[in-house]
Amino acid sequence: MKVFATGVKVARGEVHILEDMCKGCHFCVTYCPMDVLDISAEFNTKGYHFPVVKNQDNCINCGLCGMLCPDFAIWTTLKEQKEVVEL
Repeated sequence: MKVFATGVKVARGEVHILEDMCKGCHFCVTYCPMDVLDISAEFNTKGYHFPVVKNQDNCINCGLCGMLCPDFAIWTTLKEQKEVVEL
């Protein structure tokens, strides 16, 4: 995690995945800047490996996964954070 100043609040996100809507393109996993997602070992009902969250605490709610998903199967929401990051 990069911190640029003392007392800066870092936005945190919560990832939501609709596993059965995923067609396994893995754009969300490939392009996540914070390495939040991974490819599951399981298959969805369509027969594809869907994304799973592996580092939830790394999510900064950038929304890139949702923007890249052609099936609208993933999105993030802002998670309330009460802590302030100190250097």
